[in-house]
Amino acid sequence: MSQSLDYLNPNLPSALARCVMPVVDATPETLAGYGKLVEDPKRCEIEILRWPAQGRRPVDPDTGDEAGTTQGVFVSEWQGDVLYGRNEAVGGHYILAYAELPENADLTHQRPPQRIMLWHANYHPDGGQLFYPLDRQAFMVPLALPGDEVRPEHFVCFRFDGSQGLYIHPNIWHEGVFALCGTQRFFDQQGAVHARVSVDFAREFGCLLEAPIGAG
Repeated sequence: MSQSLDYLNPNLPSALARCVMPVVDATPETLAGYGKLVEDPKRCEIEILRWPAQGRRPVDPDTGDEAGTTQGVFVSEWQGDVLYGRNEAVGGHYILAYAELPENADLTHQRPPQRIMLWHANYHPDGGQLFYPLDRQAFMVPLALPGDEVRPEHFVCFRFDGSQGLYIHPNIWHEGVFALCGTQRFFDQQGAVHARVSVDFAREFGCLLEAPIGAG
């Protein structure tokens, strides 16, 4: 994608199709290739990738990976049928997902959501990212393996019980962390460059990525 997105007002098309993601429990085995479970956020090293060379001359080996990390609290909050995310680490504020089709979404009720429907995802080519649950509640995270030819069917929705955090490798497709109801807070640490590559499922594929909350 080359155009800047308005993450709080995405103005999505109506009557979008739904692509249902498989939902799996997060374990060391199921997360292999995507990242890992984290017991102690203080002991989790964030991978930082070297700035890529622009031509035949390489980037000097002691440069290009010195920006370090940034950190803060990531808040995942349902308001009616809309899930908002706020990332203090990078000053971001987004609509992460919906519980109903966007044109039918109601912000005013307090019913618990029955599903998440994701309209967008991104990856960070400069470094990995850590999400650690401060409220120790269950959450979900959709992920896909690296590759710019990503498609909706490549995504898997991982379910976490809230006792451990998630570390995501660089270049892994994701979109924040998804509270199952109400408001949840996460400690977030990620590369300070914060390069972002995006996919807009609604406009590129005419669909939303769906996962039921509480799936068995």
